[in-house]
Amino acid sequence: MEAGKMMNEKRILVAVDESEESMHALSWCLTNLFPQSNKTILFLLYVKPPPPVYSSIDAAGFLFSGDVVEVIEKYGKDLATSVMNRAETVCNNFNSNIKVEKKVGSGDAKEVICAAVKKLQVDMLVIGSHDYGFLKRTILGSVSDYCSKHVKCPTVVVKLPKNGKNLEHES
Repeated sequence: MEAGKMMNEKRILVAVDESEESMHALSWCLTNLFPQSNKTILFLLYVKPPPPVYSSIDAAGFLFSGDVVEVIEKYGKDLATSVMNRAETVCNNFNSNIKVEKKVGSGDAKEVICAAVKKLQVDMLVIGSHDYGFLKRTILGSVSDYCSKHVKCPTVVVKLPKNGKNLEHES
């Protein structure tokens, strides 16, 4: 038995962010994966962008005050709280008996997600797809593509249906 894992316990990590796609992936996971087992831990992972490198002088030569840095950091914390609250609401709408653990990381999303999969010893990664076109995906990269190639567990990439109907809003 692996350290930190109980026998027969399933561990699923869902990467969440402020997008409709990630909340749809969470809804899909709850609908399709959780009725199978009550011995499942659901990890919700939100990755904050890496903090910018601050200088006391900006490019135009103006001094940054500590207040500006504080506001930027507070915004990041507030966004993480908002995303996690929204994800928790989605979970509560499906089943209040699900064991949910919330995790917040900071850095490059694809690297943080892959590291969390390894550290938490998850059995499956569920991630939403923004379904970018070829050009945008080439320029920005695809977090879901990267993760599916670099994690050692099965990865489910969930796309929004073409009709735009999100499970999160259904009852």
